[in-house]
Amino acid sequence: MNIFKKNATFKPKKRIPEGTKQYQLKKYAEATLGSGNLQLAVALPEGEDLNEWLAVNTVDFYNQINMLYGTITDYCTNESCSVMSAGKKYEYHWADGVTVKKPIRVTAPDYIDRLMTWIQGFLDNDEVFPSRMGDPFPKNFSAIVKNIFKRLFRVYAHMYHDHFSQIVTLGEEAHLNTSFKHFIYFVNEFKLVDRKELAPLKELIETLLNKGSGEEKTKSSEKKKKRKKKKK
Repeated sequence: MNIFKKNATFKPKKRIPEGTKQYQLKKYAEATLGSGNLQLAVALPEGEDLNEWLAVNTVDFYNQINMLYGTITDYCTNESCSVMSAGKKYEYHWADGVTVKKPIRVTAPDYIDRLMTWIQGFLDNDEVFPSRMGDPFPKNFSAIVKNIFKRLFRVYAHMYHDHFSQIVTLGEEAHLNTSFKHFIYFVNEFKLVDRKELAPLKELIETLLNKGSGEEKTKSSEKKKKRKKKKK
């Protein structure tokens, strides 16, 4: 069964060209993620450029969220989600500052489609996300990345508030939780999203961070015990 509708909001996966610095950083990120230590996985590798690291992870989260949202497009329709929201308390209107300067009220599928198209425009622009090593990043790169992450968070918020029961039915909740936990560690590390923007998932974030902190302390403790045993 194909879980993606032909007309669904689902953008092609953005690939980082092999042989580039960003590709090397992507491989490093995948390796550190495999360790299970998210604090280590999100930290800027020693001696690496911050903008390169932000660029690699922006592409990664764009791809992750694209895939996760793609699993629920049968449920997230113009009829069921007539406005982009995170529950009843939070509503998001669309504006890109170019074609839509004044925020407009749109359905959730329309908002997410516009968002992913908007982000893809940046990712495909070599003047914003340079693919060749040595090419400079724009001076406002940090601001662009912060705006992208702020808006990507809204997709997570919509999925958790309005579609979590369907995500559980599909057996995708573990993937969503893992992806979101990684996302939160990353945005916290580099202060990419204001705390007030994270309010729709405040309790979940606190739970994930507290749980993650405990798990990482346990793993660290176990590693120390193993080292002591080896010394004996």
